[in-house]
Amino acid sequence: MAIAIDFGTSNTVITRWNSVTQQPETLTLPGLSLQQSLNPPLIPSLVYVEAASQNQVVVGQQVRDRGLDFQGDKRFFRGFKRGIGADIQGFLPELDGEIITFEKVGNWFLSRIVEELVLTEGGLDSLVLTVPVDSFEAYRHWLGNVLQTLPVEQVRMLDEPTAAALGYGLTAQDNLLVIDFGGGTLDLSLVSLYQKAETNNKPVGFLLKWGKKSLAEDSQQKVKTARVLAKAGQNLGGTDIDNWIVDYFVKTQGLSVNSIITRLAERLKIQLSSQQQASEVYFNDQTFESYELDLNRQTLENILKDNGFFEKLHEAMMTLLQQARRQSIDLDDINAVLLVGGSVQLPAVQTWIQQYFEPEKIRCERPFEAIAQGALQITQGLEIKDYLYHSYGVRYWDRRHQRHSWQPIIKAGQAYPMSKPVEIILGASQENQPSVELIIGELGAETGATEVYFDGDRLVTRKLQSSTTTVKPLNDHQGARNIAQLTPPGFPGSDRIKVMFQVDEQRFLRITVEDLLTNNTLVDNQLVAQLS
Repeated sequence: MAIAIDFGTSNTVITRWNSVTQQPETLTLPGLSLQQSLNPPLIPSLVYVEAASQNQVVVGQQVRDRGLDFQGDKRFFRGFKRGIGADIQGFLPELDGEIITFEKVGNWFLSRIVEELVLTEGGLDSLVLTVPVDSFEAYRHWLGNVLQTLPVEQVRMLDEPTAAALGYGLTAQDNLLVIDFGGGTLDLSLVSLYQKAETNNKPVGFLLKWGKKSLAEDSQQKVKTARVLAKAGQNLGGTDIDNWIVDYFVKTQGLSVNSIITRLAERLKIQLSSQQQASEVYFNDQTFESYELDLNRQTLENILKDNGFFEKLHEAMMTLLQQARRQSIDLDDINAVLLVGGSVQLPAVQTWIQQYFEPEKIRCERPFEAIAQGALQITQGLEIKDYLYHSYGVRYWDRRHQRHSWQPIIKAGQAYPMSKPVEIILGASQENQPSVELIIGELGAETGATEVYFDGDRLVTRKLQSSTTTVKPLNDHQGARNIAQLTPPGFPGSDRIKVMFQVDEQRFLRITVEDLLTNNTLVDNQLVAQLS
């Protein structure tokens, strides 16, 4: 049984491949999915911790059915996906004597989902997880660790925008712009779909693979291929809009921030996707606590403007178009624009998109299930041609500024597997140096770090402006920094080793080290890390 999971900040969608109809179908998990007649069925990405030490949690729609999201309880978590693998994690709550991290909450949620799938489907042969386009290796590594503990034979990962392009089922030779705007992230991805004949082709573009061979490996037929041409992302989503609406009512009506106001704000936002005016009323007959909130589209648009919303959208679009132009692709060369994620349903967002593209190019009929259904394609003989989203570099001591800095060795946009390695020459820095240490890092943007923290049951992100590059070290721990032993010891003043960096088809970064003095190979194709 092939299953795909689109783990979202606000909602999660699960699909399976129907071997009879040869089409994907969206699943409903009893108790976890929304009970109302919603098409497609969604699982709210919510967790309530009953007993942290015993891993007793309530997830999905069960949280709302029991009213656990309205209690203002620190045991309730929403939007936790945004903090997984974040560069800076601020305040984290303590429950039952245990610090509760974003990764811990995410582990509880996904484990519960997979456990329910195993029960309802009678076991899982193949599972595909989608990941944000701008995710660091830390997020993918966490996701891989979660899944390796679960009873699943084969696991793959695929970028969410690429999956969405496949989920819309468009024809070959198209340049497709996928705008994935969900609860936690804005991801833009320009993807080209085409057909080519392959024999014994190995699929790439996913992170994990074990167990049985995939169908694509044995395929003698034409393989549908998705090539990612350009990517851009923003740490921006529907959760931010909810928080801005809450802040508006706090300012205009003197309300206090709590879980009830946050939930009502989300409902107002959803209503304004289909109507000009929205109202929400809440009354607790036990505490006599009551709220009556009103909002219209024009006020919401003003809230968005006041928070720099449209500037952030424009910045992401310009980044993507600049990458596309480097490959001689202009705005007019984009054949279709595919909208996915709940936030794309906001009229203000659709109006913004129409500033760049004709209405007939824009499609928004499958905002929730396109990603999960498209992800199933890689279980049916699909090959993904992708490139590295981040740059990778080595750490060195900057004498001028008296601090550590990073020298890029593999630039963002590098296709993999690499046709030839990148080489650097290193010498000893001290007398009788017995070994060479090298710290390798994943380099992010130079726009400052993002702090993610819990404010009660409200998740908040805050930009920390900085002139330094955000870096995720890959091997900065005991035993991993040392890349070569020198025999005889090294001395300053001459080149001593040549280090060759190579990224293989499974996105593994490997190094080979040669001793220039003895002509010996000290390290041969050694694994350093798996890249994103």
